[in-house]
Amino acid sequence: LYYIVKMFSKWSWRVFQGKKCLWNLRYLSSTSPRLTGSTVLFNNNNTHLATNNRKWSRSITCTKSVYSPIITFNLPDVGEAIMTVIVKEWLVKPGDVVSLGDPVCEVQSDKSAATIYSPYDGIVRDLMYEVDDVAKKDEPLLTLEVTEDEESLNESSTNIKEKSDQSGIPLSDNVTTSLSNSVTEIQQPDSKKVLATPAVRKMAVENEVDLNNITGSGEGGRILKEDILKYIESLKVPPVIMDPSIPVVTSAPPISTGDRVEPIKGYKMIMVQTMNRSGQIPQFGYCDEVEMSELIETRYQLNHIMKERGVRFSYMPLLIKAISLALREFPILNAHVNHECTTITYKTDHNIGVAIDTPQGLVVPNIKQIQYKSVFDIAVELNRIHDLGLNGQLTPSDIVNGTFTLSNIGAVGGTYTRPLVLPPEVCIGAFAKIQTVPRFDSKGNIKKHQVMYVSWSADHRVIDGATVARFSNLWKSYIENPGIMIVDMM
Repeated sequence: LYYIVKMFSKWSWRVFQGKKCLWNLRYLSSTSPRLTGSTVLFNNNNTHLATNNRKWSRSITCTKSVYSPIITFNLPDVGEAIMTVIVKEWLVKPGDVVSLGDPVCEVQSDKSAATIYSPYDGIVRDLMYEVDDVAKKDEPLLTLEVTEDEESLNESSTNIKEKSDQSGIPLSDNVTTSLSNSVTEIQQPDSKKVLATPAVRKMAVENEVDLNNITGSGEGGRILKEDILKYIESLKVPPVIMDPSIPVVTSAPPISTGDRVEPIKGYKMIMVQTMNRSGQIPQFGYCDEVEMSELIETRYQLNHIMKERGVRFSYMPLLIKAISLALREFPILNAHVNHECTTITYKTDHNIGVAIDTPQGLVVPNIKQIQYKSVFDIAVELNRIHDLGLNGQLTPSDIVNGTFTLSNIGAVGGTYTRPLVLPPEVCIGAFAKIQTVPRFDSKGNIKKHQVMYVSWSADHRVIDGATVARFSNLWKSYIENPGIMIVDMM
């Protein structure tokens, strides 16, 4: 190939008698339409040589005493940390004449869209990518035949740089390298096209300025930094000059009445004393969830009877009765311990207390001898102590001698809680609100279930965790199967 080129070069100088010519060979693959060599050199006479299924193209061009250099235009910097873009559309084709600042293609990155502009006046020769190809930063994007001669190319580079400064198109000093500050053109949905350099766009972002609201003063409507500064200055509100003749009305600062101190007494003092003693007890906590669907149906059926008898009927009478039935099997949970925890007293009566939130504070009256009462009797007594508690009319006999305590915190809200044992008792339970949740049935199907969470606390000095768990499981069986509770009540 070297000798062929050398011979061809000498022959071309003789034929054209000293005219300045440029020679080159380009290899064309028979399987690809893409050009893998340099640009065409001469275009007077074409001859094709085929060897091993490959084509070699030779053409001759007679030019003037000057020739047009071919410049490689690399993909410029289209944004911070953007290394690759997708070529969305070519705005030129080989053979088109372009001027400095003419758009050549639209590209899209994962962060923004941009338009790439020509850095020179010239003729487009080759496009290095097809539409939707991935182009890399600082790699050839296209080639241009620049319309200046070899001697004036360096001078032209300086002139282009000066022209770009005037027009707002910053260019690189090296004409064969990428243009790191090429003007980009962004088109947002439902907005006009905006011409601005990356530096100008960064300045707009830092100052929270919408470029669509600014009219550029540069060539072709390009937005310059001065345009952004003028726009920011126009947004500043001039200070308001107050008329000295108009009196200024100012609001007086709020007057502090000082902190209020009140003595702790009544129910609050009882709670203070009880919680102080409770805090000295190591307590074991246990939580579980209970399926309430069957109990909801039972309460719905009994509610009609209760209404006929003039009694308000909630879930609590059924829950309390189930507690009493379970305590028959676990009497240690219905017990008292002395202050030193040296003796334990098993209580015969199930005097189950219910925490009531009253205007005077938290109070825990109890229903006496529940083991002998029916669900109806429990409902009547529960209504009585509830009304007395709200009105502040509970007597000492309604509060003393409790053996087991329940908190219906679910009436206020919440799921799980950590109730505190009320000494000398050894166990307490708390019921959360009933919730509708998805659960699997025995066949693996998801169904809607009514669930209530229950939390137990016990004096861990005399009660172990297994005892609380077994007690909870028995009570849970009564709630989930009310028929069993009715049978055990007989």
